[in-house]
Amino acid sequence: MSTALMTKRIAEASPRLTARITGVLYLVTIVTGVFAQGFVSDRLVVSSDAAATAANILAHRGLFQLAFAVFLVEMACQIAMTALFYDLLKPAGRSVSLVAAFLGLAGSIIKTFSRVFFIAPLFVLGGAHYLNVFSTEQLQALALLFFKVNGRGAGIALVFFGFYAVLTGYLIIKSTFLPRILGLVSVLGGLGWLTFLYPPLGGSLFTYLAVFALVGAGALIVWLLVFGVNEQRWKEQAA
Repeated sequence: MSTALMTKRIAEASPRLTARITGVLYLVTIVTGVFAQGFVSDRLVVSSDAAATAANILAHRGLFQLAFAVFLVEMACQIAMTALFYDLLKPAGRSVSLVAAFLGLAGSIIKTFSRVFFIAPLFVLGGAHYLNVFSTEQLQALALLFFKVNGRGAGIALVFFGFYAVLTGYLIIKSTFLPRILGLVSVLGGLGWLTFLYPPLGGSLFTYLAVFALVGAGALIVWLLVFGVNEQRWKEQAA
C-alpha cells in the first residue's frame, strides 16, 4: 500500500477516530473524577468536624495524595477532550465551537487551580516546625477551610462547564452527524450546572444534577465509542 493511499485513508477515518478518542478521554474524565471525589474526598472530609477531617487525612496520607494526582489526570483529560470536541463540532458552527472551547478551558483552569486548596491541608497538618505558632485546633480549622475553598472553586468551574455544555449541546442538535437527543440532554445538563450561579441552590440540587449529568455523559460516551460520528454527513457539513 502506497504512503499516499495510507495518508488518504487516515484522513478519511479521522472524524470517527477523533470521536472515539474524545469518548475515551470523556470516560477517563468521569471515572477519575468520581473516584477522587466520591471515593476519597467525600469519605475523608467531614464538613462539620475539623478534627475528624484532620484525623482522616493523617490516617490516609497515601490515599489523599493519590486522589490529588487523580484529580490532575481528570483535568488533563478534560482539557484534551475539550480541544477534540472543538475540532469534532467545528463543522456545525466554527465560532460557537470556539467559544464553547474557551469556556470549557476556563472551567478546567479554575477547577485545576482549586485543587491547590485540596492538597494544602496536607501541608497545614504536616507538623512543620514553622506552624508551631498555631494551635492544633487552629490548624485543623484552617485545613477544613481550605477544603471548603476547594469545593467553592469547583462550584465556580461548574458554571463555566454549564455554559460549555449548553453550547456543545446546541452544536450537536444543529449537526447532522450526531443524534440530536444527545444534544438536548447536554443542554438540559448544562442548564442544571448553571444553578451554581447561586451556590446554595446548586448545592441543594447537586445530587440530582450529578445523576442526570452522569446518565447524559454515559449515553454520549457510549455513542462516541461505539458509533463515532456519521463521517459522510460530517464531511458534507464541514464542506
